[in-house]
Amino acid sequence: MSSTSASASSVPPRSGPAPVRGVELASPRALRWQRFAMSVAVVLPLAGVAAALWWGWGRGVSGVDVGLLLGFYFFTGLGITVGFHRLFTHQSFRVPQWVRVLFAVAGSMAIQGAVIDWVATHRRHHAYSDRPGDPHSPHVAAGDGLRGMLKGLWFAHTGWMLGPEKTVQQAWAPDLLKDRAIVRVSRAFPWLILASFALPALLGGLLTMSFAGALTGFLWGGLVRVFLLHHVTWSINSICHVFGTRPWAAHDESRNNPVMALIGFGEGWHNGHHAFPASARHGLRWWEFDISWVVIRGMQKLRLARDIKLPSSTQLARRTRSRA
Repeated sequence: MSSTSASASSVPPRSGPAPVRGVELASPRALRWQRFAMSVAVVLPLAGVAAALWWGWGRGVSGVDVGLLLGFYFFTGLGITVGFHRLFTHQSFRVPQWVRVLFAVAGSMAIQGAVIDWVATHRRHHAYSDRPGDPHSPHVAAGDGLRGMLKGLWFAHTGWMLGPEKTVQQAWAPDLLKDRAIVRVSRAFPWLILASFALPALLGGLLTMSFAGALTGFLWGGLVRVFLLHHVTWSINSICHVFGTRPWAAHDESRNNPVMALIGFGEGWHNGHHAFPASARHGLRWWEFDISWVVIRGMQKLRLARDIKLPSSTQLARRTRSRA
């Protein structure tokens, strides 16, 4: 209104960073519970790795345990990369509702947060990437030198989850709040955590017809798998904003890291993703293997995925940096 513009010149400019949209502080009680839950989520899988190695010392690891580890790693990992990230957060393609629900369940079983919380946080990350407001940048307020870099890496990897900031779902994921099926999956998150550990234990017991098989299935298909998947996913936030190449012009410090791309289902082509966030394909050059993109292409051939978003050759040329 005219009264606002007329008085603007008399108001001194705001100092410091602009306010962050859609963020609130957790209450002291909620913060204590959050820190307890995150501590359990970090420590328990690590303890599971130690227990699995101790149990397997001299006994080896059975084919059943390896199969459960890999099977649940791929199922829940693709639930994060294809489902939570490319489908729900960036809406890079469309699928039938039952496929949406399947990916929401699979991603939830990765135990990285309920689907709507995850999406809201990641959308906020893109809106403020490597600037004040980014929930997990390794660069904001990290400090100089090696100590500052290590502090930033720790914060982006794990430390941010212990902080008081809470991303507001209504501000960042209103579309998912209107999807009743996805809301149900989000509310069922505690039960899906239980299923994430119970299913490999149950399968291990049934396939070996033994209590020991159930125990090692729980360890390898449950705790070890969650440990590996957590740290691979968290490394995209930390390592892929510090180490790697920048072949594409993006407004942040995102990096392409081929090692993280290989073990992280293609998510390690992070600079390509930040240059073209809506693209269903992150490995944008022919040699950049992106298994999540392979899955999406396979779904397209089966007529389960449609309206797939990809950057045009003109868009790619505009964002190509002179040096990678």
